[in-house]
Amino acid sequence: MIKYAVKRILWLIPTIIIISFIIFALLELAPGNVVDAMIGGDMTQEEIDQLYAQYDLNRSVFYRYGKYMLGLLHGDLGVSQFTKISVTQEFFRRFPNTIILSMSGLVIGNIIAVPLGIFAAKRAGKIWDTLTTTFSLIGMSMPNFWLGLLLIIWFSYKIRLFPAGGADGVSSFVLPAIATSFMMMATTARQVRSSMLDNIRADYLRTARAKGVSERAVLNKHALGNAWIPIITVIGTTLSRTMAGSAVIESVFSFPGIGKLTVDAVMRRDVTLACGCVILTTIIYVVLLLIVDLLYAFVDPRIKSMYASGAKKKKKDRVAI
Repeated sequence: MIKYAVKRILWLIPTIIIISFIIFALLELAPGNVVDAMIGGDMTQEEIDQLYAQYDLNRSVFYRYGKYMLGLLHGDLGVSQFTKISVTQEFFRRFPNTIILSMSGLVIGNIIAVPLGIFAAKRAGKIWDTLTTTFSLIGMSMPNFWLGLLLIIWFSYKIRLFPAGGADGVSSFVLPAIATSFMMMATTARQVRSSMLDNIRADYLRTARAKGVSERAVLNKHALGNAWIPIITVIGTTLSRTMAGSAVIESVFSFPGIGKLTVDAVMRRDVTLACGCVILTTIIYVVLLLIVDLLYAFVDPRIKSMYASGAKKKKKDRVAI
């Protein structure tokens, strides 16, 4: 298992190289640069040329990329070209907001999704199952920015119950968390229903019922216990996507997280900040998926035994040689 984790982490190296180059190339192809946001009406051409030379914009993109990667090899993500603040400092100053938003969406979504999926599986083929499936399809297909705008219109401007944006107090987290949780809730509810249907009619559950085990214990302990693997996959993948793709929700609610920071960096053509945010977000995304993979071994003992048997087999092969 340790070798598997190390192998997954080592794959981050080529991933970071490819992603960083793509960001550099895309921002190079986009019109404008960071100097355009700094040029004032009273600046002379000489001063503008000095800014271009300061940010190496008079050199090729390959030179700037090589210089950036040289600093990255030393663990330096650079300094924001616009704010002159360390990229790492900017990122981790906003990161707690994104963590709170994503985890709030995760908790809200799964508190509703897991019981809803079990409820639909118990009533498969009936009207309540159809309504649950329809709700899941609507939640999966509804754009979260559109849902965010609806929440702002109703709860901020008409009812005036929650603020429309920012991160001032607990109330400002409510609407972004609901918008974040909706797709997660729909996806998880559908997966819970599907996984429960695969297990709910299994022979071992009939045996448990015949032995007098209560229906609640049959569903919650036996059926749900064997259905956790695909459910954990969906929850982990959705959480990773939510954290990595938080730019839309954070932009709609003007929420000061890493997604909004990345969008602002791209809009200002701040290549160093944009690239640093994407690299750190990629690392977090890969680590979250690795944690999900490792959780399988704790949820399903069969997977843990596969890791152990694979390691023993390799050890025996070395001894035989």
